[in-house]
Amino acid sequence: MQIAFYAPLKPIDHPIPSGDRLMACLLCEALAQAGHKVDIASRLRSRVGDGNILRQAQIAELASKLVVRLLRQYQNGKRKRPDIWFTYHLYYKAPDWIGPVIAKALDIPYVVAEASFAPKRANGPWAQSHAAVEHALRCASAVFSLNQADMECLAPICAQDRLHYLAPFTHTENWHAADRGEIDPDKPVQLVTTAMMRPGDKLKSYELLAAALGRLNAWNVINWHLTVIGDGPARADVEAAFERHAINPDQLDFAGLCDADHTRIILARSDMFVWPAINEAYGMALLEAQAAALPVLAGDCGGVSGIVADGKTGWLVPVGDIDAFAGKLAECLASDRYSALRDMGQSASQKAEQMHTITAAAKELGNVLHDVMESHGKRKQG
Repeated sequence: MQIAFYAPLKPIDHPIPSGDRLMACLLCEALAQAGHKVDIASRLRSRVGDGNILRQAQIAELASKLVVRLLRQYQNGKRKRPDIWFTYHLYYKAPDWIGPVIAKALDIPYVVAEASFAPKRANGPWAQSHAAVEHALRCASAVFSLNQADMECLAPICAQDRLHYLAPFTHTENWHAADRGEIDPDKPVQLVTTAMMRPGDKLKSYELLAAALGRLNAWNVINWHLTVIGDGPARADVEAAFERHAINPDQLDFAGLCDADHTRIILARSDMFVWPAINEAYGMALLEAQAAALPVLAGDCGGVSGIVADGKTGWLVPVGDIDAFAGKLAECLASDRYSALRDMGQSASQKAEQMHTITAAAKELGNVLHDVMESHGKRKQG
């Protein structure tokens, strides 16, 4: 099938790396592996983060012009006519002004992956964008959710037979690490985290992590070293948070923004991944860490539990709870728990290989899209 793909939050070739951009690329790969031809239908970024009403209206107007151009291209053969329109990541700050109109005009199924619906946004500065999201979801023949928590908020607006859970996925084979052997009790346990340094929830997670590590030192639990992979506009604030909690510079290494190869090297020499995950959708970094056979300690938020199986591939604590995070980390750092870290890491790697591969995602996408097309064909005939 020919798939018209659109990511209104951030196009797949956006210059700033993020989990959203990565997942958009991975979805295109999985669709291709499922036997479909993928065309990036538009690169219009619809995100309005501050609720500016005028800006939302301007983007909607621009989108309407793009719709006219796309339809003309589909009709005159300059662009191959799609069988399905596929939109990735839909929410009130980044609605899809294009896909539902094109799908209706061409009489093709409209499909969404990763969407959230917030009724509290029906009034206020994002009201018009919220309405566009609601319209898109009601038009959708299928909605894939990578976050099981989102499925609860989508249930009132999407019929159960249109909602499908798609486990987060990646190239797990690219993150395999050699056998680490036993942890040396005479050396610090190597902790690692990776996240962009941005104001908001990312900074809050960094601040909680710094506070938790500060408590460990206050409890004289000092057998650890943390490597931080990431950079961004809030780097000075992140560094200040660790300084504020008196983290010894010898216990901390800021690796900066690393490419995939460098990140793999760091994960391969680490023992445990730690991230508070405040308002995290699911966390691609958590999945990559587990594929690298690292146990994960994270806050239990959003779809994180879809990646980290508590007590089996890592540990989940109440999100935002410094005491719980610090306490569980102290338990993990006890020398008689070192073997548990290795066992958890192996379980994490096995889970990644069983549930979170490109192949698994391609199979699920392929099956659902086949059913969507079949149902659409029957509707047209009837």
